[in-house]
This record gives sequence, C-alpha cells and structure tokens, in this order.
Amino acid sequence: MLGSRPSPLPPVQQLNQPEPLTSTLARDRPEDCLPCRVTGAAAFVGLGTYSYLSGHRQLREQQAQILKSGSMFGMRSRQMGITGIAMTLVGMGLWRLVN
Repeated sequence: MLGSRPSPLPPVQQLNQPEPLTSTLARDRPEDCLPCRVTGAAAFVGLGTYSYLSGHRQLREQQAQILKSGSMFGMRSRQMGITGIAMTLVGMGLWRLVN
C-alpha cells in the first residue's frame, strides 16, 4: 500500500540539476494590464514635467539671491540638476509604459 501512492517529492537526481535562471525569471515575470502601465507612465511623466516647470520657475524667482549668495553651485549647475531629475522621471515613465 505504501508503494502504490506516488511520492509528491521529486527524485534526488532532479534536485541536483537546478532549473536555468532564464526560465525561472521568465516564469516569475509579473504581467501588468495596459491601464496599469498607462497610469504609471502618466504619473512619472507628469511628475517629471511638473518638477521641470516648477523647478525652473523657482530658480528664476530666486536668481538674484542665488547669485548674490556666492554659492559654489551657480544657476547653470542648478538648472542642469533640475533638468536631469526631470529627464530621469520622464524616462522612467516611458520605461514603465514599454516594459
């Protein structure tokens, strides 16, 4: 009676041969619905656009104080920082839409 029931455990030979990583990752990859991708992409692109526009507006408003402060970081480096962050967020939105 004990031998008639199939064992739920795999044989030892099968356990010694690990599954290839590519097939494991392909099986574990989550699939998002299209509305989820579009919503996520819109959120990142919107956040990037907002940070670009509001960041540059605030820099223009504070330009005199920034230049007068004698800080090591002038207007150009601050503009590049804001643009870099905004471009990264927009890129993340596009990546979210495609992947």
